[in-house]
Amino acid sequence: MFDKLFGRGKKKPENPEIPFGRYSDNNKTVEKVRRWTDADNLFKQQSYYESIDAFFDYLADNKEGNVILNRTNDSGTFQLFQGSKIVRGEFDKDSLKAEITLAKMPQPNVPVMRRLLEMNFTLYYSRYALDNDRLCMRFDSDIKTANPNKLYYGLKELAIKADKLDDLLVQEFAALQTVDTEHIIEIPQSEKDVKYDFMMLWIRETLDYAASLDADKFSGGIAYLLLSLAFRIDYLICPDGKLLNELEKIVEIYYRKDEKQTMERNQGMIEGYKKLLSKSKEEVHPYLFRSKHTFAIVVPQHHKTIVDAINAAAQNAVWYQDNNYPLIANNVMEYALSFSQYSYSLPKALSELVLLFMQINYRAYFEALGFTVPYYDAAANRFDPEAIRERIEQIVETWKAKYPKLQFRMDTLKFNSLVAFNSSFSTEITFLNFDSN
Repeated sequence: MFDKLFGRGKKKPENPEIPFGRYSDNNKTVEKVRRWTDADNLFKQQSYYESIDAFFDYLADNKEGNVILNRTNDSGTFQLFQGSKIVRGEFDKDSLKAEITLAKMPQPNVPVMRRLLEMNFTLYYSRYALDNDRLCMRFDSDIKTANPNKLYYGLKELAIKADKLDDLLVQEFAALQTVDTEHIIEIPQSEKDVKYDFMMLWIRETLDYAASLDADKFSGGIAYLLLSLAFRIDYLICPDGKLLNELEKIVEIYYRKDEKQTMERNQGMIEGYKKLLSKSKEEVHPYLFRSKHTFAIVVPQHHKTIVDAINAAAQNAVWYQDNNYPLIANNVMEYALSFSQYSYSLPKALSELVLLFMQINYRAYFEALGFTVPYYDAAANRFDPEAIRERIEQIVETWKAKYPKLQFRMDTLKFNSLVAFNSSFSTEITFLNFDSN
């Protein structure tokens, strides 16, 4: 009792520093947001170099270590990390310039240059360029027009397009060679093994269960199973490069605007998963690594968008819950959260709640990675309500300064089954207030 009252309980074990989900830049502290305002005001005062200082300070994620800026009076250099690419730039009294090396092309290749010329028309701020044997992307601006908005969207386009394109170009054109990837962080072999094993396990389990259902009558439920699987792999396994591209193609099959019925779309996704299932560790491991990011590849949305997704899923889960299909019901509710994580740049507080949801639902995976997640024992259908409440309180308290109206009503959570918990947890997320004032 005294330990609980005075905080002298058991020391919490250290969990490994393993990130999950797509990078979100919708995680700025109050101080960081203030630096954007500083940058804007300084630019309007024609204090261009101080504005640049404030701008890069705004971009800097101290935990990521994603920005390097060196300035001396009216000139300087900078680096921004974005996945497998680095933006390198410089500025002086006249201009600001930035570029990324996409790949090396030892010999001129007409198909490659034609492709880049065509893609130039899709760019707003940057452009593709050839510098001797280097394929590059470049962005530049006069220093007197380099306001924070222009810099943000120009550098974001440069970074995101290049990070996505470099792997795809090298895969498509044998004439190209990968370069400038020394900064990528290799992850331990044991972590790669766990991620590979669980990815294959989840795919096998999902395909086997989907095959046991009537493909026509349960087409909607099967679609939820297949889509939540894709978003789970994206969030928990964090594939990159070619592997991520193949996963995104599976998702695109369902959302593609064509005349196909749900059953046909499901079959297309199943075929895509079978291709993933056939991959060996040697084919998957190269695309499991860690890297730093500066920009999110998706954009923030108002919380109502997430609320609508959760409410729609909750309605669709009712039939499966009432008719004793708990696995589908859980996947429907997981879909709402993981789809939002996949599609939008979520506030950090919400991302941390999504992570808690995943830790409760996939304890075995997290424990295999070395985490201590005593929230739910599936075999005994037993929750640890105190641990869950404590974690939620930590999340809310951490982000209270930015979201002063953020409250999570613990008394609404239900612990009698996983379906009941997932439903009550997701419902409570719809009532969260992420207003900053």
